[in-house]
Amino acid sequence: QVQLVESGGGSVQAGGSLRLSCAASGYTYSSRCMGWFRQAPGKEREGVAAIPTAPGSTYYSDSVKGRFTISRDNAKNTVYLQMNSLKPEDTAMYYCAAVLTWSCIDWQERDYFKHWGQGTQVTVSS
Repeated sequence: QVQLVESGGGSVQAGGSLRLSCAASGYTYSSRCMGWFRQAPGKEREGVAAIPTAPGSTYYSDSVKGRFTISRDNAKNTVYLQMNSLKPEDTAMYYCAAVLTWSCIDWQERDYFKHWGQGTQVTVSS
């Protein structure tokens, strides 16, 4: 099985930046689609970004496109989410997720992912 551990969350002012990290264990990591979700109180968990096994392919929700960047370092078994120009509406618990596949089809669906981290809190103040 794979284990995921997020880090890098914190509190920043609007316009600031944070970089989240997701450290994964498991020998099949390199063939997994990796995604980031977020959930604010009273809201549904929503897909933010995803990256498949092949380099050069990334996916983003409309709300973060142009501000967030997802990347992966397979040698370190780590996925990153660089968040720039943060807005108060970005405030949420951010979760890393993984599924064993070469692609990221249905990356916006929560049930698509089979493994989840415990989350890291991101708070953006105005």
